[in-house]
Amino acid sequence: MYQALYRQYRPKTFDQLLGQNHITTILKNQIKKENIGHAYLFSGTRGTGKTSAAKIFSRAVNCLNPVDGNPCNECENCKGILEETIMDVIEMDAASHNSVEDVRDLREKVVYPPSKVKYKVYIIDEVHMLTKSAFNALLKTLEEPPKHLIFILATTEPERLPQTILSRCQRFDFKRIGNQDLIVNMRNILEDINVDVEDEVLNLIARNSDGAMRDALGLLDKCISFSGDKIGYNDAINILGMVNKDLIFNLIDEIKDKNLEKALISIDKIIQDGKDIHQFMKDIILHFRNLMVVKSSKNAENILEIDDLDNYIRQSKTMDMEYILK
Repeated sequence: MYQALYRQYRPKTFDQLLGQNHITTILKNQIKKENIGHAYLFSGTRGTGKTSAAKIFSRAVNCLNPVDGNPCNECENCKGILEETIMDVIEMDAASHNSVEDVRDLREKVVYPPSKVKYKVYIIDEVHMLTKSAFNALLKTLEEPPKHLIFILATTEPERLPQTILSRCQRFDFKRIGNQDLIVNMRNILEDINVDVEDEVLNLIARNSDGAMRDALGLLDKCISFSGDKIGYNDAINILGMVNKDLIFNLIDEIKDKNLEKALISIDKIIQDGKDIHQFMKDIILHFRNLMVVKSSKNAENILEIDDLDNYIRQSKTMDMEYILK
């Protein structure tokens, strides 16, 4: 059965987790020094590695032969957790188990020690979805947990968690992954599966993934399904419903020159070609944002991760900052 790329290439050690060194260094040191906390909060935007880090941590604390704070992924405990045959690492989706009864059921089960490993680990995803009553029921367990228990709470919206929960967790904020890290990882995966791709395609996917590795690999999966072992830029544009950047440059010139008829024809072509109109609007906003950066900075190449900087510089010279902001 085919596995999506983001599942197939999910990181298995802290060292493989991209863009989160400020977090993985601390977690590895805690494991090496056996200074393990009882409750962790992993917060950040989607696709930045929160659940992957939680899974790695659950193996690392129970690994029989940890390597520099990383799980070995070879011992009996690691293999059992990876294959989901050890029931002491429990993943729970708070979006569908958010009632006070679900948390009370959890509280009754956590008192029992783990059957095979050192720590029983509960990974609660989308924890902000718990009801107020469920949070109150969870609070007592977070205050006085059994020694064998570790909670890892993951959320994209930490501001929705009560302060009483936040104050009892070690909080780690996951950053958006940089475009260069996304591109390097995609390139490594493509080499592994023998797929040839143009550099422009990887830049395009990285720009449209909003710093989320899962989104980037999802878009890459679509391209591979359509194009097979060779992905071209025009194929990627069509598959992902995006507008060719040359067309956007021309459209901006038409708007600036108040050439209404040409601008309407360009927009009509975009719609008739079945492009995603919401994505098109985001592309237009991003384009003006890039023009603003180029106009206001002498070293725009240090801020923008784009491969057509000269075109932006050329276009920015034809309009003033007030117009761009407007």
